[in-house]
Amino acid sequence: MTAPLLVFGYGNPSRGDDALGPQLLELLAANQERHPEWPEIELLTDFQLQIEDAADMENRDLVLFIDASASCPAPFSLSRIQSSQDVSHTTHAMSPATVLQVFERVYRRPAPPAFLLAVRGESFELGEPLGREAEQNRDAALDLLIQLCARPYPDVWQTFSR
Repeated sequence: MTAPLLVFGYGNPSRGDDALGPQLLELLAANQERHPEWPEIELLTDFQLQIEDAADMENRDLVLFIDASASCPAPFSLSRIQSSQDVSHTTHAMSPATVLQVFERVYRRPAPPAFLLAVRGESFELGEPLGREAEQNRDAALDLLIQLCARPYPDVWQTFSR
């Protein structure tokens, strides 16, 4: 059986604050054990989104993408995303909106409701650890994630969007 909620956390753990997505997925996994009342959640992590990720969205009720961002306001932003093709779309790196569009092209139906949790990062240098501000932003984002997982409904999540 497919978990109704899919969470993608992506980024490169060797590039400083780019580790925010994978770290949040690890923390969310630890919290799953403490919250048996949550619905089943599948957690997937990678360095970047790819075309194949569209297949993972099949039979889902809700999808959340988590990524570090140098341009969102601190500590994070949550936004609903719609399918669209990026002008920079390549098969090497994709945006969540493009993954949604691939889903719609392949399955010939609308993609499940999807949101992007962008967590503010400052330093993305190779070999750097996660920065102090990024850790604080990560912890604030984890608090939100716990609330979202307790109520995995698009209309509820929309109330947290900023």
